[in-house]
Amino acid sequence: MIEDKHQERTPLSSLGEFGLIDHLTKHFEIKQDSSVKGIGDDAAVLDFKDDKVVVSTDLLVEGVHFDLSYMPLKHLGYKAVIVNLSDIYAMNAEATQVTISVAVSNRFPLEALEEVYAGIQLAAKLYNVDVIGGDTTSSTTGLLISVTAIGKAKEDMLSYRDGAKPNDLLVVTGDLGGAYMGLQVLEREKEVFKVNPNNQPDLDAYTYIVERQLKPEARKDIVTLLENLEVKPTSMIDISDGLSSEVLHLCKQSNVGCNLYEDKIPLDPQVISTCEEFKIDSTMVALSGGEDYELLFTIKQEDYPKIKANPNLTVIGHMTEKNEGANLITRAETKIPLKAQGWNSLAND
Repeated sequence: MIEDKHQERTPLSSLGEFGLIDHLTKHFEIKQDSSVKGIGDDAAVLDFKDDKVVVSTDLLVEGVHFDLSYMPLKHLGYKAVIVNLSDIYAMNAEATQVTISVAVSNRFPLEALEEVYAGIQLAAKLYNVDVIGGDTTSSTTGLLISVTAIGKAKEDMLSYRDGAKPNDLLVVTGDLGGAYMGLQVLEREKEVFKVNPNNQPDLDAYTYIVERQLKPEARKDIVTLLENLEVKPTSMIDISDGLSSEVLHLCKQSNVGCNLYEDKIPLDPQVISTCEEFKIDSTMVALSGGEDYELLFTIKQEDYPKIKANPNLTVIGHMTEKNEGANLITRAETKIPLKAQGWNSLAND
């Protein structure tokens, strides 16, 4: 990370843990009716009345999930919230609160953490969620951020991974592969920068895909859209680890097979052109790239007329009997078994 040597640096030790939490969270406002008590007591108090509560948590680790040589700290705070909200929306639920815990090494001054929390605050404001607690502690290995997201839904609106039936249609939101190709561009520019630090990267041609990597958005809009269309997904998941891996999760949990059509997978033109530049197959990128944070879900065939004209949604296949397996139908109309080659943080490179 390039730093201005003249920039003021306040050591975290000058505030102490409680002083640090007070400093970083003093601007957070409580907006949700379900947040009875937020930050400032031993625990938060929530009241959801008749709704079911959904909870999800994620851990982001420096050097594993993000690289601070090209990930701005404000973007990191924003993304840490977004990846958790996405899991709540993947339940067809409304996100309402988050808790934020940060472990940080002494190489980070207060000003760096302020940037992280500015991103957290922006995400909370835009997605209308309350920050209701968390923790800060020291780390010997760089920066770690853990976010827990809480949401609510009426019981009959929740969508799980295990409700898909044979002949259900497989639907995806948005387009795929952008986040992975954005990462390829950033990694390439990082290597160029190492060789020649005076060479500033020109990313104008890659604006969309770089933003998909550094500042993804969660599909809160889809939960509202489906409700307005009177469509309840029979199963649902978010695309964090690549399309093939998520399709296989739905198949396994729902005890079904699936036919996924290669020529139906939605790709942005910038993804296609960047794949050509890097000589990477765009279908493989969509299937295995991950971090798109789009939603993948199944619907009953009779609901198709309600969604068919919607630009946010693309039907990419259908579910089959379990014994038919999960398959990719290629452009050449050959059938290939789907493999989960999504990103695995526990695998050795």
